[in-house]
Amino acid sequence: MFKARRRICLTLVYVLLSLIFVSLAVFLVPQTKINDFVDYSNTFPTAVTASLFCTLIMIATTLYAMLRQYLEKTTMRTGATAYLTEFTDRLRLCYSMENFYSLIGNVLELKADCSVLYVNRLANYIFYNSPNRITTDQNYLDLLERNFPADWPEGTFFIDENFGIVSKIRKARGFLISTNGFHLFVLCRYTRLFDKEVFPRLYEELGRFQLRSETISSLSEISELSREWEQLAESQRSFLPARMPNVKRLKLAAYFRPLINVSGDYYTVLPIDENKTLVMLGDVSGKGLAAALVMGLVMNTVKTKENKEDLPGMIAAIDKSIKEMHLQDKYTVLFIGIIDTQKMTIRYVNASMSDPIIVTRSPDGYRIKSLSSNCPIVGIIPIDDIEVSEQRLFSGDLIMMASDGVSEVMNEEKVELGDTQLFTDTIKKSASKEPREFIKDITDLVFSYNADTRLHDDLTMLVAKLQG
Repeated sequence: MFKARRRICLTLVYVLLSLIFVSLAVFLVPQTKINDFVDYSNTFPTAVTASLFCTLIMIATTLYAMLRQYLEKTTMRTGATAYLTEFTDRLRLCYSMENFYSLIGNVLELKADCSVLYVNRLANYIFYNSPNRITTDQNYLDLLERNFPADWPEGTFFIDENFGIVSKIRKARGFLISTNGFHLFVLCRYTRLFDKEVFPRLYEELGRFQLRSETISSLSEISELSREWEQLAESQRSFLPARMPNVKRLKLAAYFRPLINVSGDYYTVLPIDENKTLVMLGDVSGKGLAAALVMGLVMNTVKTKENKEDLPGMIAAIDKSIKEMHLQDKYTVLFIGIIDTQKMTIRYVNASMSDPIIVTRSPDGYRIKSLSSNCPIVGIIPIDDIEVSEQRLFSGDLIMMASDGVSEVMNEEKVELGDTQLFTDTIKKSASKEPREFIKDITDLVFSYNADTRLHDDLTMLVAKLQG
């Protein structure tokens, strides 16, 4: 409606000004005695015509701006369309998701009586849904996910009452704006009353807000980390053991080198009694503040849980704590085990850590036994039954736990260290040494293999060795 009226007004303005131009030309030309301006016979008519044309253009521009403003006020800012216009205008002043959620509640829900669902379809994560039957019912949410998957094209689409696409707005009961992997569903029974000109504006402004919000969030995080980076790193290091505990028949050593001050790697050693010792090493996805928060949460959960021999309960508690933080893409892989120096066993849960091994002596030299994964990643996907595995230990066995920063370091040919015979040979050759010396051999290998180029991940190791 607004677009059509605007075109009509523009056409009328041009017709009117053309008539004025022709009328003035017809009136002025006969009255002009060009012979009186012999010296300017070539320039005078041109100058008069140009002046007249410029004047009319200025008048046309002013008149059209006034008419457009009037149409904007009478069409886009009245009736049902006024709600979306107000939402679009105020969206320009939103700089965070909190501002965005407040705007949805105040305008689209309270004023316009719409139901709103805002989904990150790439991560399949719901950022916002109105508290009503449609946007909270799992059946409806599943239907919307099937009808509008992650690869849905960008743009504005009208939705009918069965959540299907319709081409005509008069049949619509809502609309979808798809941009940058996000889907904004606005469900409204009177969608047909919205002027279609409002949707391109809303689509464009929503895309700008998403980019603006992401940029500001990143800058805020960088600024915050720049001010308190070292303090945060010190706080994180306080979660790690200051020194290895003295454990009967067990020698321990660790190595921790974050890529940046703040790391997602962590480890701990907690004696349970004189025979049993809990060991844990893990790695949080990503880097920076969010990873450090999850790391601290995991360490605190393990330290405060009373029954430390209940490994499934420990994993379940960690999983629940991470999910309650609602950090979207944050999870952890970890290895947690209990070494029993009396029974000479290790009971463990390996939640997708790739590198835990036992290096044991055999008649023909040292051999490596893998402590295979028996649990999915923790903190982002449902975990059903948690399996606890057990391995027999012998005097002189060495248990090595390491983050993937150790095995995935690359040489100039982009070959990962963990895929080489050199890595295996170094482990076997150094297995007879004390844990601290073993770790030094492995770290020296990492840095020499990397050819002194920049590392790309944290380096963390925890080594335990059974004594006779």
